[in-house]
Amino acid sequence: MSTEFKYKSNDLPEYTFKDLKSRIISYSCIIILIFLNSTLFAQKKNDSYELKIRPASSAIKIDGVMDEAAWSDADLATNFYLVEPMDTSFAKIKTEVKMTYDQDNLYIIAICYHEPGPYFVESLRRDFAFNKNDNFLLFMDPFNDLNSGYSFGANAAGAQWDGLIYDGSTVGLSWDNKWTSSVKNYRDHWIFEAAIPFKSIRYRPGTTKWSINFGRMELKTSEKSSWAPVPRQFGTATLAYSGNLVWDQPPPQPGQNISIIPYTLGGIFNDHSNKPVLSNYRKGVGADAKIAVNSSLNLDLTVNPDYSQVEVDRQVANLDRFELFFPERRQYFLENGDLFSNFGYQNTRPFFSRRIGLGVPIQYGARLSGKLNPNLRLGLMNMQTSDSGPDQPSQNFTVMAIQQKVFARSSIGVLAINKASLSFRPENAYAGVSRYNRVAGLEYNLASANNTWTGKVLAMKSFSPDKFGSGWMQAANLQHLSRHWNLNWQHEIVGENYNAEVGYVPRRAYINLSPHAGYLFLPKMGPFVSHGPRISTSYFYDDSFKSTDHSNSLAYNLNFRNRATISARLANDYVKLLRPFDPTNRGGDTLSVGTEHRWNSFSAGFVSRPQSLYTISLSSRYGGYYQGGSLLNLTSEFGYRFQPYVSIALSSSYNNINLPKPWNNTQFWLVGPRLDVTMSNKLYFTGFVQYNEQSENINVNTRLQWRYKPASDLFIVYTDNYLPAPFSVKNRFLVLKLTYWWNI
Repeated sequence: MSTEFKYKSNDLPEYTFKDLKSRIISYSCIIILIFLNSTLFAQKKNDSYELKIRPASSAIKIDGVMDEAAWSDADLATNFYLVEPMDTSFAKIKTEVKMTYDQDNLYIIAICYHEPGPYFVESLRRDFAFNKNDNFLLFMDPFNDLNSGYSFGANAAGAQWDGLIYDGSTVGLSWDNKWTSSVKNYRDHWIFEAAIPFKSIRYRPGTTKWSINFGRMELKTSEKSSWAPVPRQFGTATLAYSGNLVWDQPPPQPGQNISIIPYTLGGIFNDHSNKPVLSNYRKGVGADAKIAVNSSLNLDLTVNPDYSQVEVDRQVANLDRFELFFPERRQYFLENGDLFSNFGYQNTRPFFSRRIGLGVPIQYGARLSGKLNPNLRLGLMNMQTSDSGPDQPSQNFTVMAIQQKVFARSSIGVLAINKASLSFRPENAYAGVSRYNRVAGLEYNLASANNTWTGKVLAMKSFSPDKFGSGWMQAANLQHLSRHWNLNWQHEIVGENYNAEVGYVPRRAYINLSPHAGYLFLPKMGPFVSHGPRISTSYFYDDSFKSTDHSNSLAYNLNFRNRATISARLANDYVKLLRPFDPTNRGGDTLSVGTEHRWNSFSAGFVSRPQSLYTISLSSRYGGYYQGGSLLNLTSEFGYRFQPYVSIALSSSYNNINLPKPWNNTQFWLVGPRLDVTMSNKLYFTGFVQYNEQSENINVNTRLQWRYKPASDLFIVYTDNYLPAPFSVKNRFLVLKLTYWWNI
């Protein structure tokens, strides 16, 4: 089919569409291979920064008081460097850090000095936003691969932070584990003290050097700093710029390391759409288990898992032609989750764990993940769902991922996915359920030693019983990030029959070319810490290399020294519809296939300084829309906090769409007030309402969480869904769930 298209010029030879595709792939590989030079093999940038760690000379009590002899005897890390607003000097605000250990725990204490006056925090809720809190964080890479690790810390009020580091600098905060900490406030400083069990982390046995860094945010002076210096264009979690934690001897082996996490729950679900109202009483038990095969390889097991306590997705107004993406929040899928989920790009993910157990119960699952040796990571996962009627047979999901480190920080990965319907029946095919779906592929991830050059090249192939040919997906990108420049080239080629049922690929049968370039000015004086333009473009083509849509934009961003931001954007869009589409996404009349639409638009945004108790976030978009119409969008979020206990936020989105008949004028609101109450750093209440006029639904959700022991919780969750008019109940759900983390 695609071989019929030819490109011809008087001075150039003829190229078929397949030739063009192969050239795009070849040139991308060549560009990336050009950068396989000395920068990939260079020594770690901050290898000379060392903190020596020795066994504790006395017992340590985690109370935020530095009165033990062990802390007097421990080595000191201080003289933090500024990262922002400028990375050319030491931080004015002093930070001191010490670390020690015993047979069971790794200990850390940080003395965080500050200028006179109150600290700034959002609340006592764990896993706070880094840029909105006075805080101290530890970034730790026990394997020295400079790509993955752990982060622990707290804000100045004592709220805990813990997460997994992946992609060299990204901290995933959905991960949760067992550790203890305390924060104590003094007149001119606050102290963070923590004990991290060796059983809660994975590390290479026999090593005496871990990569490590410490980050600090002090909002009164708008200083972001780190112990080992990090260039301002990177986050303080960037492991390429970590220093070293040097052990006097290999850290202790954790010994038998088995954790059982059982749960029990009871609840009721009322379906008011039926008359009489149907009530379904819920009760259940289940368990997760974490078994350390060794100090760097972990086996996770789950039986009859339940995720009713996971926070409801935040609704968004949807004017997109394709499926929206919502991140994974379930704890079981998160540790080493990047091994599976980081293949591909945001819209070409061959694996997306939320496809497993989507609306059907999971019976059991097993996952083996971690390090086989210092350079080789392995992930094996098998999940089994139950039979849920004629439309959904029992299904088994098997995923294998292997990642081999090459050069300083790069890697080669292999992924294989098999989804099989075990009780497949003819009626399942009529319901659109496949007998099996398989995806396999290869990916090369580029990461230079100093993180200036990053990129990837990948190819995936799908296999389905009813789809043959064009089942390939190929993509590549190369990014250069320096002090002033941010340059990126990316392309994606997705075949018509590329079918990743366990992935997130909302669009198929296209070629996409998406370069962008940005530049930052860094004034030494004045109200701005940085500002600069960004040019982006994204072109989509069909399999005849004819344009189907594109978006070109020019943006300018202003970053104030007080951490407020202003942005503005001009955009030009073109869409040729490949399928019918209702431009209001409300189930009404649709635009015809093949119709072409062009428009220009202007967007602007403002985010206030996070130090204020009262915060504002505003954004707007006005301009053309489909069928020569117009679209006005106004989005806002107003917040106020009675720190550190109460946080109130009101978010809203208003859309006004003007189109010719039969749509005429369409207006709808999305409003979401939210209340967070943190009685302590162990007791939280969250309540929010989401009124979505577009989908004609009002959702009320409340959740009380009591962390009565580390990583052990009691949840009480109540959810209502209403029709806005005549304000009638659709369904109600109440559940009480108790979990307990038991170390054997």
